Amino acid sequence: MKIEARQFDAFLRRPDPRIRGVVVFGNDDGLIAERAAQLARSVCDDLNDPFRVVDIAGDVLKNDPARLADEFSAMSLIGGRRVIRVRPAGEESAAALENLVAASAGDALVVLEGGNLTPRSSLRTLAETEDTLAALPCYPDSAEDLERLVESTAKAHGFSVEEDALPWIVDRLGGDRGQTRSEIEKLMLYKFGDESKAITLADAAAVMGDSSSMEIDDVVGATFDGNLVTLDRALDRVFSEGGNPVQLLRALQRHADQLHLVSAHGGNSESAISKARGLPRFGPQRRRFENHLRSWPMGRVGEALQRILDAERECKSTGLPDEAIARRLCLALGRSAAARRPQRRN
Repeated sequence: MKIEARQFDAFLRRPDPRIRGVVVFGNDDGLIAERAAQLARSVCDDLNDPFRVVDIAGDVLKNDPARLADEFSAMSLIGGRRVIRVRPAGEESAAALENLVAASAGDALVVLEGGNLTPRSSLRTLAETEDTLAALPCYPDSAEDLERLVESTAKAHGFSVEEDALPWIVDRLGGDRGQTRSEIEKLMLYKFGDESKAITLADAAAVMGDSSSMEIDDVVGATFDGNLVTLDRALDRVFSEGGNPVQLLRALQRHADQLHLVSAHGGNSESAISKARGLPRFGPQRRRFENHLRSWPMGRVGEALQRILDAERECKSTGLPDEAIARRLCLALGRSAAARRPQRRN
């Protein structure tokens, strides 16, 4: 069975007892590891318990496909339900999973960390179609997911996040849940012991204001300016220093969202601009945003938003290099902006 996004939280807390095995897969390795551990802890809090937790490498099952069903059927020596963790699990684990489905009895939960499985993967297909198995996808968080994660983590530590700080933080989080958690926890550690219970933009900049984030801002600006020479150089800098393509796509999306929101509320006016969170109140960045409002009316920015969303979908589903997809999008949007700029007269 397929686990839908709306079911994730409830399933992770308490998996359906009829489910024998769960294949956790996707292109976010950190999120795969996090959700697989959550599932395992729903059965056994202590994942180091040698009596109730069994670890098996996927390649072991290739030569011994009966082992998974045997472990599923075995009883704990000290009582309590057992969990069997298979990691990494690839196509070599499919035969073992078929044996698990056919097993006559057992009470363990099998959790397989499957990596980026394509729709044609036999392991994924089996998990999606068998009633006693489940397939749990793990793809990079959306901006809304990241906002909820930042706010919920801050709340758990006794903090709130100021309105202008939240979008700035989200723009600087990458596409891997493990790295995202690490960045958020660093921010919480920075605030530990602070009498102020509000996380400000200054707090976030002190912890997360690295040069790669600033260079992504340069790419976004040059893209919507239509300055192709500057854009090409900025893209080279971002990717040569290991910049995250998904982070770049989300920065483009946030900027386009802000342009669309302001246009929908009347365009380039103070009252309309106040509707968009996180915009600078003055200075060159504010003037640049106002220029983008004039050159990107609502219809055009709506088209740009759709292209950005299509690009992120490509990153998640096609297997093409994320960097190539992000670069192609930026250059296409930049050329569109350049084509509509007023030409200088000699």
